[in-house]
Amino acid sequence: MKIKYSACLVLGLVLTVLLLSSSKEPSVPLKPNVILIMTDDQGYGDLSSHGNPIIKTPEMDKLREESVRFTDFHVAPMCTPTRGQLMTGLDAMRNGATFVCRGRSMIRTDIKLMPEYFSKAGYATGMFGKWHLGDSYPHRPRFRGFQEVLSFRAWGITSLADTWGNSYFDPVLMHNGVDKKYEGYCTDIYFDEAMNWIKNRKSENKPFFVYIPTNTPHTPEWVADAYSSPYQGNFAGKPIPSNFFGMIANIDENIGKLEVFLKKENLQDNTILIFLSDNGTQNRDAQELFNDGMRDLKRSVYEGGHRVPLFIRWKDGKLVHGTDINELTQVQDLLPTLIELCGLDSNKDKFDGTSLASLLKGETKKLDDRMCVSQYRVSGEKWDSAVVMWDKWRLVGENELYHLPSDPGQQRNVATDFPEVAKKMSTYYDKWYDEVSVEYARERYITIGSQFANPMTLYSSDWQGDYCDNQANLRKGTAKGYWDVIVDKEGIYEIELRRWSEGSGKPLIDSYDGSPDSEVGVRPIAKAQLIVGDFNKTVDTRPQDTYVKFRMKLKKGKSKITTNFLDKNGVILNGAFYLKVIRI
Repeated sequence: MKIKYSACLVLGLVLTVLLLSSSKEPSVPLKPNVILIMTDDQGYGDLSSHGNPIIKTPEMDKLREESVRFTDFHVAPMCTPTRGQLMTGLDAMRNGATFVCRGRSMIRTDIKLMPEYFSKAGYATGMFGKWHLGDSYPHRPRFRGFQEVLSFRAWGITSLADTWGNSYFDPVLMHNGVDKKYEGYCTDIYFDEAMNWIKNRKSENKPFFVYIPTNTPHTPEWVADAYSSPYQGNFAGKPIPSNFFGMIANIDENIGKLEVFLKKENLQDNTILIFLSDNGTQNRDAQELFNDGMRDLKRSVYEGGHRVPLFIRWKDGKLVHGTDINELTQVQDLLPTLIELCGLDSNKDKFDGTSLASLLKGETKKLDDRMCVSQYRVSGEKWDSAVVMWDKWRLVGENELYHLPSDPGQQRNVATDFPEVAKKMSTYYDKWYDEVSVEYARERYITIGSQFANPMTLYSSDWQGDYCDNQANLRKGTAKGYWDVIVDKEGIYEIELRRWSEGSGKPLIDSYDGSPDSEVGVRPIAKAQLIVGDFNKTVDTRPQDTYVKFRMKLKKGKSKITTNFLDKNGVILNGAFYLKVIRI
């Protein structure tokens, strides 16, 4: 009898707990995860589902079929402006990052970035791939909201700022700011490491935001033969860019692996998956083979330079999957869209972009009438280079007007036929420019001497001055520039000036390949000069010197660093392309 009584008591307690549990409010569903994939230099026409007769992209095509597709979606014609607009929801001229180098690749630090919104909302945030928004403190991704970062410097592997002698195969990458050698192909590594990181986050029971910006299919066009060999040859008498298409095929394969992983981990349904590219195709052969009828390619303000694919899928979000959205949309729209879809706190921040959530959910089929401007480059001058977009009209520069439905290839300028349209778009641009040019002119600084980046190397790709971003600029050795800096703390500093990367071990005067009979890159450097604050000193150099070190006391606050290498007669040859700053 005691056993029966005890069993009944236990059963009663269990039923009571179940009843109490069922009477509680249902648990709040986990916020959606977000994975944002952005390829580098893949054009709208570089997918088989968009009509390309050569390339095969089955995984991208499958994702497209399952997604909401935007057919009139625009980015900037080059990488950095697009990335800055994506991260801020603001026009490039407003956030300051309008070009790939020359001091214009950095967003102002008073602007909040996409990962900061997610991090504040309790998300785990990770980035695996290309940043290209500054390589010095506080512009690196680890200081702009990303908790986990696997990346490289500047525009990509083999850039001037990259590790000397690096490759797409078995590359040296920066893991949370520390260089580390990895095995495998770069794109495979980004996806594999992203999936490993996601898997480790599951135990934390909080949502994640993952950004996978590949550096492929950007040049150099390096990929394994297994991916490029199917595309060797010609099509309709034109050469097929086998390596370029091979890099896209590799990305496609990795998207397939990601999909298998998400399904296996039961993450696919409550993950917002976004796919886009950062500008039009970079490959001239690819553009001539198929570009969906658009004019031109990367760097151009004609349609082929900035219209790209955008696919968005969120199964649990009940989006209008499998449908096309033909509204004029822009990369600045993605941040306000994700803020609304994920319930993030925007603190009433203002964006140039607009949320696309209502379009994605089918709550509306039209956006309010809008004009969008895309302007990039260094000068910041009016119309350099700019396009105004209004529905299906395009005002390219001040004087070229195109109507895309009747002229998708933008071959017939109709400005004189529709002067009222051209006037309205030009008037809008003038007002827009007057507003954003004030923001464009605001200075952006690199901070030296901070405890978070000491020592720190500054690169000529982040200086203001001559274009000096590539190995070709390094070999030529004639560029000059300066860095605007903020000295974080007063104290004694050592600054090392280099003409070649520290990892190269090359003397200042050396040729590019180091051979005695080569003149490529040889410079008759005999002196070095450093100007920073009140400090201005010139010293003699020796032929064997790989760098020159200066020591000085710096005051806290804003300053400018200028460096010069000179010949024996005191003629300035070039600046120091690498600058190592150490606060003692």
